[in-house]
Amino acid sequence: MDRVLTLTAALLQPLLLLAAAPLLVAWVRRVKARLQNRRGAPLLTPYRELRKLLGKEAVVARTASPLFRIAPYVVFAATLLAAAALPVLSTLLPGARVADAIALIGLLGLARIMLTLAGLDAGTPFGGMGASREMLVTTFAEPALLLVVFTLAMTTHTTNLASMAASTLAGDSVLRPSYMFALAALLLVGVAECGRIPVDNPSTHLELTMIHEGMLLEYSGRHLALMEWAAQLKLALFAVLTVDLFLPWGLATRLTPLTLLGALAALALKLAALGALLAVSETVLAKMRLFRVPGFLAMAFLLALLGLFAHVILESAL
Repeated sequence: MDRVLTLTAALLQPLLLLAAAPLLVAWVRRVKARLQNRRGAPLLTPYRELRKLLGKEAVVARTASPLFRIAPYVVFAATLLAAAALPVLSTLLPGARVADAIALIGLLGLARIMLTLAGLDAGTPFGGMGASREMLVTTFAEPALLLVVFTLAMTTHTTNLASMAASTLAGDSVLRPSYMFALAALLLVGVAECGRIPVDNPSTHLELTMIHEGMLLEYSGRHLALMEWAAQLKLALFAVLTVDLFLPWGLATRLTPLTLLGALAALALKLAALGALLAVSETVLAKMRLFRVPGFLAMAFLLALLGLFAHVILESAL
């Protein structure tokens, strides 16, 4: 019975995150609408949009290569595999053993490269512009993300995400200055990687400001649905990664139906709070000009570097 429960929970974790990703996006939109004295769209709107797109035929330009057709499936599959590496409900599931942070960053990098190549492959000015801007963001965001991982790895002596979460659950690592700097850096990197304000605005198609949307203008039908779903899943992935590494309380330490339900409830509350925080920040902040984005991500890199130095100084003092 325990083996069946373990395998079932391991299979349901990525599917649960995949199903909840559009709901998280809808929740952020709803909170933003309330803050702006608007009613907002129903929470099921992203699901309806995905269903509508999945039912439509994909139209492909005659000049596009096979890479343009393959890219949506690779982007979606790589993002889903990255989500499957996360300890969503428990640190004891079989997939937790291969939940390596470096592998997760590599899978996200693969999805980003395929998305960028697809934007260039269409041969449109907007696709090329979006791809070049995406690479600009990646150039500054990835080193900061790696530094965050190295900071946590030096504290927990592993790059395994489940072990990192278990270490935080067992001690007071989150109270370390290094963790506070790393958390701030991860939040800034997550905003940039997911194309949220102030780096990008996912709700606009203005050619002078868009980054991620510029690479999707030539997609339609099921291809566009996969790209949009992958972007929603990436936002949920970074949200779960943040709460797993820095607020892991609520993760199941025993595999029973009751503890898994409790972990699910705790995860829902933490994601709702993080989504509300994102909505508030996007309401009070304006989208910055593109040439200021490197400075924004340089701040994330500096915070991650300060976290690394804080850990080294604390360890040497002890």
